Amino acid sequence: MMNNSVEITGLTVVRGGRPVLDGLDLAIGGGVTGLLGPSGCGKTTLMRCLVGVQRVTSGRVNVLGQEAGSARLRDRIGYHTQAASVYDDLTVKENLMFFARVRGLGRTAVDRAVAAVDLDRHAGQVVRSLSGGERSRASLAVALLGDPDLLVLDEPTVGLDPVLRQELWQLFHRLADAGSAVFVSSHVMDEAERCDRLLLMREGVLIADGTPDEIRASTGSSDIEQAFLAIVGGEAA
Repeated sequence: MMNNSVEITGLTVVRGGRPVLDGLDLAIGGGVTGLLGPSGCGKTTLMRCLVGVQRVTSGRVNVLGQEAGSARLRDRIGYHTQAASVYDDLTVKENLMFFARVRGLGRTAVDRAVAAVDLDRHAGQVVRSLSGGERSRASLAVALLGDPDLLVLDEPTVGLDPVLRQELWQLFHRLADAGSAVFVSSHVMDEAERCDRLLLMREGVLIADGTPDEIRASTGSSDIEQAFLAIVGGEAA
């Protein structure tokens, strides 16, 4: 895999006459990169750009050496959207088998994805009968099919209890250690500490980039939320 899995230059997205992303320059390498910011700041739009499903006003998005959205990337990127991407009337395993068949994958890939999100006991259960957290994990399992080189995870821990959130972050790091680049968004500031690299976003612009320790140290703050507020306050001044 390339040193930089993602290279973005001058990315601008305008919607309703308003820039949602404004001249963004960014490179993403390995490990777990977190994208944090308040709801509506442009996180989902950026992630949609990476997987090639967002109309771009200007700029360039290069993913794994290809233009974002290229057909050659379809088997190399796993994408978890905020809304669960599974069918309610199928079991967990039937969902995984369907998506695996679309991608030309076999039962081994399905079993590995189910095990990765700890849904073995619920594999034969219809999705509509699952809890919210189990349903979210079933959707995440779809993104994990085929061991993708890049995982784009849009707020995958929303609505989950603290124990499950911790387990999923441990999973993200295991995947990164195995060679996948993991790009995960959140609006929960305490999740920042779980990232190798952290990007803070506000109103379509990146306002900080570094490790959690570096960002805290740059503002003399004790936690990331205070650092974010200090950076925003400095911009306003």
